[in-house]
Amino acid sequence: MSFFAILLALVLEQVRPLKTDNQVFATVKRWTVWVVRTFDAGTRHQAWVTWGIIVLAPALLAVLLHWLMDWIVGWWVSVFWNVALLYVTLGFRQFSHHFTGIREALENGDEDKARELLAQWQQVQVGQIPRSEIVRHVIEYSVIAAHRHVFGVFFWYAALSIIGLGPVGAVIYRLTEFTQRRWQEPSADGSLPSEVLRSVSTRAWQAMDWLPSHMTALGFAIVGSFEDAMDGWRHHAQNFPQDNDGVILAATAGAINIRLGGAALQPVAEGPTTPDHQDSSSTPGRIASVAHFAQVVGLVWRTVIMWLVLIALLTMANLVG
Repeated sequence: MSFFAILLALVLEQVRPLKTDNQVFATVKRWTVWVVRTFDAGTRHQAWVTWGIIVLAPALLAVLLHWLMDWIVGWWVSVFWNVALLYVTLGFRQFSHHFTGIREALENGDEDKARELLAQWQQVQVGQIPRSEIVRHVIEYSVIAAHRHVFGVFFWYAALSIIGLGPVGAVIYRLTEFTQRRWQEPSADGSLPSEVLRSVSTRAWQAMDWLPSHMTALGFAIVGSFEDAMDGWRHHAQNFPQDNDGVILAATAGAINIRLGGAALQPVAEGPTTPDHQDSSSTPGRIASVAHFAQVVGLVWRTVIMWLVLIALLTMANLVG
């Protein structure tokens, strides 16, 4: 069931991508704001309670509906419920149009437009960075986005659905990622959660993403240049300030022989937030060029296929067992 649910969700998301201003995302934002205002008291214990309510309550509802549909109506209804949740938790098309737009601008020689699109996408100050730096930043942001919106969801959905928990893994992973990202910047009214709640959400995200990030890096190594990817993972992952992201970026650099890392782009508005990508040391490899875009696309799609094959085998083993 896991394989068919993921495959259908991917196809649906490619045919009809979810808009960023959809009702599901708006409801999640309102739910998050209400829980924070109600329960965030600025203590560590209360912070974990607040985070647990935001993340675990929707996950519990998702798995209960999955079990009820499977028990009362039939397994095929629960498959559609899984597809629906994967459709809103996966997000290939939520970032790929940014990648495509910048790639087309660079291929047409319009570097100013590429800088403008990059600045709009990440809300950063781009200035007059050279062409190679535009490519380098786009690849870094895109690889991390592919992991967070696709491979991380794949991993936790497959891992927990095998033991009968249905879509709960995908829901928890997406909400964990959403809270730590959302709480790095003020809400519409300028408010921020307490410092301790933001710290708790960051710790929860790092723990939740540790295993998926390593599996993504391993996947890139398998479908890319394995020896170089593993060498980059062992010797250059520590060059990046974010541990989990560093593993992925170092493996990517080795898998396609590209130089990643270096000076970071700064947020448009200075404030209490910290950008995902801070200054880091560069990895060995060729200077980033537009030709690397095709290699990144191939790397990501080969990894998607590898995941689908693996999940299909696990699904068959589960059915036979």
